[in-house]
Amino acid sequence: MLINSNLEKYEAFIRELPLKSRYSPNDLLVPELCMMREGPIEMYYAPHNDYGNPLARIMIVGITPGWNQMEIAIRTAKLAMLKHKSAQEICKEAKMAARFAGSMRSNLIQMLNELNLHSYYGLADCKALFEDESTLLHTTSLLRYPVFTNKKNYSGHSPELSKNVLLYTYAYQLMMSELEALNHTPLIIPLGKSVELVFKRLLSEKKINEKQVVWGFPHPSGANGNRLRQFQQYRDEMEKGIRNFVLLQQ
Repeated sequence: MLINSNLEKYEAFIRELPLKSRYSPNDLLVPELCMMREGPIEMYYAPHNDYGNPLARIMIVGITPGWNQMEIAIRTAKLAMLKHKSAQEICKEAKMAARFAGSMRSNLIQMLNELNLHSYYGLADCKALFEDESTLLHTTSLLRYPVFTNKKNYSGHSPELSKNVLLYTYAYQLMMSELEALNHTPLIIPLGKSVELVFKRLLSEKKINEKQVVWGFPHPSGANGNRLRQFQQYRDEMEKGIRNFVLLQQ
């Protein structure tokens, strides 16, 4: 379903973009798509996280879409517009193409498979979550739209998310609304410590149950040099948490 109608504000600009096999930052990091600016921090529009899956039983949460996801989402949306798709179809197609795109998705699937997530949900492979069995999965970001600092992907640091009032308040309120939109109590997989901070606050306020969160999952970006070490450190604990949560839901 569509979470909001933000596409309407940016549709005309996206429609007018020239067809390209790949857009550059000069094409998309422009005032027409800029949603917010505070010093070196800028937030730009991308349509993929405007589509949500209320039937999901698994919720994977990143920090914010990066440039690669933004570019794929805009390019996919442009092609869908040319086919006269509805706003919901445009955002859904953008989401299917862009979410954790590239090596990040491969890394994510590999780690989820190692935790045997697929077996607990009756799947042959976690790759199916991003394909045939996508009704099980809702993916989103603490910061729904791409955030950049000095035109570089925002990682939750510089500035620290928890110390930036604007970003932290936005992330907290957004997660509250995303959780309320789901029909089921989801298994939540926060990607990285910056994302975990918001869920620890939700836990302290009793908005979520500790057993529904997979704590310790590293961000799957190839730029995260500590990814494999962190994954191995928390692997057994994470798999145990997944198993216990699924048993509670039966």
